[in-house]
Amino acid sequence: MSIMSGKREFGDYQTPVDFAERVCNYLKNYRHIKPSAVVEPTCGLGSFLKSSLILDAGEYYGIEINPDYCAECQATISDERVKIINSDFFTFVSKALIKDKRKILVLGNPPWVTNSTLSALGSDNLPIKANFKGLKGIDAITGASNFDICEYIILQLINEYRDTDTVISMLCKTSVARNVFKELKRNYVSFSSCDILEFDASKVFGISASACVLVIQLSAAQSTSDFCNVYDFDSLETVKSQFGYSDGQFYSNLDKDIENFDGHCCFEWRQGVKHDCSKVMELTLKNGMLQNGQRETVHIEDDIVFPLIKSSMFKEPVIHNFTKFVIVTQKKAREETVHLEKEVPKTWEYLNDNIELFENRKSSIYRGAPAFSMFGVGDYSYSKYKVGVSGFYKQPLFSVLYSDDNKPVMTDDTSYFICFDNYDMAYVAMLLLNSKKVQEFLTSIAFLDAKRPYTKKVLERIDFEKIVESLSLDELTETEQSLNLTYYVTIPMYDAFKRLLEVGQMRFA
Repeated sequence: MSIMSGKREFGDYQTPVDFAERVCNYLKNYRHIKPSAVVEPTCGLGSFLKSSLILDAGEYYGIEINPDYCAECQATISDERVKIINSDFFTFVSKALIKDKRKILVLGNPPWVTNSTLSALGSDNLPIKANFKGLKGIDAITGASNFDICEYIILQLINEYRDTDTVISMLCKTSVARNVFKELKRNYVSFSSCDILEFDASKVFGISASACVLVIQLSAAQSTSDFCNVYDFDSLETVKSQFGYSDGQFYSNLDKDIENFDGHCCFEWRQGVKHDCSKVMELTLKNGMLQNGQRETVHIEDDIVFPLIKSSMFKEPVIHNFTKFVIVTQKKAREETVHLEKEVPKTWEYLNDNIELFENRKSSIYRGAPAFSMFGVGDYSYSKYKVGVSGFYKQPLFSVLYSDDNKPVMTDDTSYFICFDNYDMAYVAMLLLNSKKVQEFLTSIAFLDAKRPYTKKVLERIDFEKIVESLSLDELTETEQSLNLTYYVTIPMYDAFKRLLEVGQMRFA
């Protein structure tokens, strides 16, 4: 195998030597780190090992699974203090190598890839499959358990070196760094500081990603911090922002002076339908005919065909006309589907004509499930009125969703919604969520550089009871104007919504 073969398989982005030198100079000159030993896990060609020689440690160790990398690394570092070990990091305990454990520095650039990507590529460079964050329920069997290998490695290192004065300095995505900080707190790891130095990954690695140098000072003594400082690596003199915990809640920006609407939402936020078979299940209306993703005209019953809003379609505050539709085969997850053969025979035949595409769905959630199964379906899916939002947009626009023909509107699984029986109540909720004060609050709890800034966990923190105590009717009419809506909201509508909240709050009493 050549030196650079399998780059994608291993999530391999070799660190340019000049950038590794920059990191090591920061550790020496800004952090004044004087390590007794340096460890570079997944060391690759050893950029950090070479650069960290300026720190003048007594011992240096590089661990690497690729034997060609090991040979190259050993050949280019002519220092007897440096030892290269050809081993699988996932089964190797680096701490056992170190003779002088007083001040250990662990640094490097772990693979930037998820376990599912490695599995899909047929890689055997995988950790032992485990629910390492202790996820529960559906999160443990769906996408939430698809973890980042880089995150896994950093957390394994933290666990290995906890209760010591070790410094861990790793390149990673900023989303990984934030998750690591949360895990430090969740697992009561003793540490004195956690800092993020943001850099331009497109310049360093030629990739589009929000990236950083994560620096954690572990502590042998009992110590912790509720916040993480964020710096620009090009401007280290001032703190750019802080994220962390306040009153037990996690905030993306602790510096923001905003109204606190943090609490528990009295409405349950739901995710839209998940089917992983868009070529068959999603249909587009063209010239009065339904067409699937294979550009075939589809002649089926309309009984289980519903209007669809995808995440990219949240562009108006009120949406009631549709060109996209979705076949919904179940009323709840894992419900049998054989009854469709008699009830909608044309649809059943259409689905069976495309059964191979359903059988090729890779997610384990479909394993052992009835034919043409979906997830994200329940009684809530059939609500007449919804207020929905895309999980992807940095500036969230909440939209009232309903259909002129009274059919329930479905959303895709990257969207979230709450349900209402009444248009007016849905309309008031939409205005409240789009108001200036609530939008500012949302930016204080969401990370806008994340792939999906707005998740169910973020939205569940919106406390409507606190919002209505703060917002006046005038502020709702101002929101109407900002959304280019005609005047509609009234005092009786707003009062009725407040009464609705009183009923909802009883669920959490």
